[in-house]
Amino acid sequence: MEIRPENRRESDQISALITAAFETAPHSDGTEAAIVQRLREAGGLSLSLVAHDGAEILGHIAFSPVTITAEPGGWYGLAPLSVRPDMQGQGVGSALLREGLSLLRSRGAAGVVVLGDPGYYGRFGFASHEGLTFTGPPPEYFQALSFGDSVPSGEVAYHPAFLG
Repeated sequence: MEIRPENRRESDQISALITAAFETAPHSDGTEAAIVQRLREAGGLSLSLVAHDGAEILGHIAFSPVTITAEPGGWYGLAPLSVRPDMQGQGVGSALLREGLSLLRSRGAAGVVVLGDPGYYGRFGFASHEGLTFTGPPPEYFQALSFGDSVPSGEVAYHPAFLG
């Protein structure tokens, strides 16, 4: 398996993969593939990686800029992380996440936020922080990983492409 940036001509394959990956997820509203497409069209897809084995795409991860009140910037949102259903649980998502975080660090990012399972994302250093908020979900599901010494405080807003 190799990980590399997506190619524009793969957008249909990536959309199909995202849709399949979230089809049975209880927290999904079915818009994940459309969000990635809107991010792509708006120039808001800061980092988009695919895991592939030859010609087949096994997984995909997307990062886009977020804003945090009273912060200068440099923070990104991870969403979505998708793995082909028959490949889930085999390390594809972990490999994509590690590579994405490494690339963002090397580009000088301040950190990453994610809305997801604390048991999964906690393995990579993500944790919920009392002063960093996102309206809606239970606070323990909104987590951050700072690449510096501290996690900022404030309300997080995702790229407008998430709103539809």
